[in-house]
Amino acid sequence: MTKNGLEIIEELESCVRSYVRAFPTVFTKARGYKMWDEDGKEYIDFFSGAGALNYGHNEPNMKKKLVEYILDDGITHSLDMASSAKAEFLEKFNEVILKPRDLDYKVMFPGPTGTNTVESALKLARKVTGRTEIISFTNGFHGMTIGSLSVTGNSMKRSGAGIPLHNTVTMPYDNFVSDELDTLEYLERFLEDNGSGVSIPAAIILETVQGEGGINAARFEWIKKVDEICKRWGILLIIDDVQAGVGRTGTFFSFEPAGIKPDIVCLSKSIGGYGLPLALTLISPELDQWKPGEHNGTFRGNNHAFVTATEALTYWEDPTFEKSIQDKSATITKFLENMIEKYPEMKGHLKGRGFMQGISSDVEGFSEKVAEEAFNRCLIMETAGGHDQVFKLFPPINIDEAGLEKGFELIEESIKEAIKQMNLEKDTVAN
Repeated sequence: MTKNGLEIIEELESCVRSYVRAFPTVFTKARGYKMWDEDGKEYIDFFSGAGALNYGHNEPNMKKKLVEYILDDGITHSLDMASSAKAEFLEKFNEVILKPRDLDYKVMFPGPTGTNTVESALKLARKVTGRTEIISFTNGFHGMTIGSLSVTGNSMKRSGAGIPLHNTVTMPYDNFVSDELDTLEYLERFLEDNGSGVSIPAAIILETVQGEGGINAARFEWIKKVDEICKRWGILLIIDDVQAGVGRTGTFFSFEPAGIKPDIVCLSKSIGGYGLPLALTLISPELDQWKPGEHNGTFRGNNHAFVTATEALTYWEDPTFEKSIQDKSATITKFLENMIEKYPEMKGHLKGRGFMQGISSDVEGFSEKVAEEAFNRCLIMETAGGHDQVFKLFPPINIDEAGLEKGFELIEESIKEAIKQMNLEKDTVAN
């Protein structure tokens, strides 16, 4: 008997696989915010490749440019040699993104993934300052290689390193303990007191909105105060915008509303536009102290991704595009607030901002059940947080209103079904 795709994957792929377990079907086609499986069933994608597909699947203009480039025998692989695709991307990124925001950065291509950009940022911070320690925050997620894991909070992921993770100190994120406790007063006290056991670090690394950690959004005044602390103590500020950047929180960079200019910025995921692997490390010019080849990698120059990333920046040439993201973000917020009010049984709390929002439920297992029911209704949605307590909405930032509304309808149906099952379980226990 011929095996189907899921059976082949179950037999031959490592047990480390995860998303195929949450979304058990074989996908064959995707366009915009929709995906289709091998049975022709249509799904709405509120997952967006965990933030790697901010412009949706197979965006037509990017696809056209990429196909033309390939058919014209454009360079595919060139390490960090010069290519026309790289030069065009750098020029457009500078003109469309950096200059209008009064940002001055050297652009480093550290390798193709988010953890590559974080590793390069940590290495550079230590090189420039001559210090070894890095301060990170509770519930932060920065990648799966050793350096990135050392500044990641999740205990399960950290344990995968198999060795002790050193030279980092974890401090409480905004509102980690309570709304009343100023976590930065706590942090600064450690820096001030030479008996605290915490030395002045090379850098502080943070996500302004923690994706995997539970869609925790730091207040802008908190972010600004972190920046002030860094400047006061001569500490470099690294913003990890791998997931929260490229429009996901309403502005191109997630830190823009806080009015800061980080020393180093980490970008990956959607910077490639089309879902192709690409990562950037943005470095304040005075910190660009690398020796040639001191940090390298075989795939640090993905020309196909340069082509689609350049085309993706065309969206940002039109100021109405950013405004449309913010308008639709408000629609998402209003929907989630309505769900929390309408269905108090889920004991929900609003999380995140922009197109990076969700509901955290105090009912154990509830958010996982909502995500499961959503998939049963052909909506792809993920959970987040240390206990999967948040079901999160990650639709493409260019989704139309009809797509949003259809997704909302399916989410509400899933919430109602999850509540129904929760009540049935209670009745069963009671009897």
